[in-house]
Amino acid sequence: MSMQPLEHTVEEEIEILLEDLVDTEEHDLVVFNDDVNTFEHVTKVLIKVCKHSQEQAEQCTMIIHYKGKCAVKKGSRNQLKPMCQSILDAGIQAAIV
Repeated sequence: MSMQPLEHTVEEEIEILLEDLVDTEEHDLVVFNDDVNTFEHVTKVLIKVCKHSQEQAEQCTMIIHYKGKCAVKKGSRNQLKPMCQSILDAGIQAAIV
C-alpha cells in the first residue's frame, strides 16, 4: 500500500517530463505597460522572476514603457507558466504568446 503514493508521484513526474518533451515550441513571456506600476517595481520583478541582470531588466522596462509591451523571456509554455503567474501576482500584466 505504501508503494501507491510513490508510484503515483513517479507517474506524475513522467507525465511532466513527457509534456516538456512534447512542448518544444518556444513561446514568449510578454509584459504589458500600465499606468500603475513604477519602473522600479517592474525592474525588480524582472530581476527576481526572470533572473535578468539590472541592465537587462531596465532595458525591458523602457521597452515596455515606450512600446507598450516587451517579450521578457523565451521558453516552453511549462517553463514560462510559473514566471507569468509570479509577474501577475506582482500586479503586472503579462501573458504567454
